[in-house]
Amino acid sequence: MVGIILASHGNFASGIMQSGSMIFGEQENVQAVTFQPNEGPDDLKAHLQEAVAKLDSDEQVLFLIDLWGGSPFNQANGLFEDHKDKWAIVTGLNLPMLIEAYGSRLSMDSAQEIAAHIIEAGRDGVKIKPEDLEPKTEAVAPAAAAPAAKGGRPGSLTYVLARIDSRLLHGQVATAWSKSVNPTRIIVVSDSVAHDKLRKQLITDAAPAGIKAHVIPIDQMIKIAKDDQHFGGERALLLFETPEDALKAIEGGVPLKTLNVGSMAHSVGKVQPNKVLAFDQTDIDTFKTLKEKGVSFDVRKVPGDQPDNMDAILKKAQDALNAQK
Repeated sequence: MVGIILASHGNFASGIMQSGSMIFGEQENVQAVTFQPNEGPDDLKAHLQEAVAKLDSDEQVLFLIDLWGGSPFNQANGLFEDHKDKWAIVTGLNLPMLIEAYGSRLSMDSAQEIAAHIIEAGRDGVKIKPEDLEPKTEAVAPAAAAPAAKGGRPGSLTYVLARIDSRLLHGQVATAWSKSVNPTRIIVVSDSVAHDKLRKQLITDAAPAGIKAHVIPIDQMIKIAKDDQHFGGERALLLFETPEDALKAIEGGVPLKTLNVGSMAHSVGKVQPNKVLAFDQTDIDTFKTLKEKGVSFDVRKVPGDQPDNMDAILKKAQDALNAQK
């Protein structure tokens, strides 16, 4: 796996490393180097050398650095000179760039290949509201391109992931899961959100580049599942806010055999057997019904996590609810 070193003036590198872990999960073979006000160039060079030594290998190393021409860049560039055939440096580090780098390591094993790939993500991550403040650029006629491969059976909808997540479309879904399952559409299936204009707009705005996001009522999803021939091989990632919504969709005919369980928010009357899942009795009963219908559960926040045991989690939740009575 390509080693990544984040380097910055001050604590920015360690902070963005923590942010990346919150969204994409804990990462191996990544080091953060910070350049403090009381340090000099030699100190910084030593920190960078120590960081390289802590990587699994110094064969493929990607430096992601805050500022071109600054001390972290200059010292990394000095190390780079002896490895310029394999190492790479990218400056202007931002969170979209870092997440794209993490995702790229799943399919790319060259630091220079990843470096060339993540530039676009870093630039695309810079957006503005209101949109009319965006600098105008001259339209350029796009080159003809072959249609993107959508996968799945021609003329049908393929369900690449169905996830229960009270936060719906957020960073972990838009980046980690989208990279893992490669959907062409993200569909939020929720009656309540479908009737909330603001939430619908926020979800549409949060769609990753190249992926369409939709919010539809459960009944509409059921209709699509029963007559999906016009989708032409689209790959769908479904998001449910609650297990009850997922059960209603499955009972209506949406052909889901596995549910990824990522996040269920805590509220009054619920118990929380782990950090991200909270249940009341209705939730527990719903999962039992789903299991009776042959649905299996993949309990993970992000693809790199080890799956948790849903039966054990539900038992712990039931015990906690019984103790409240």
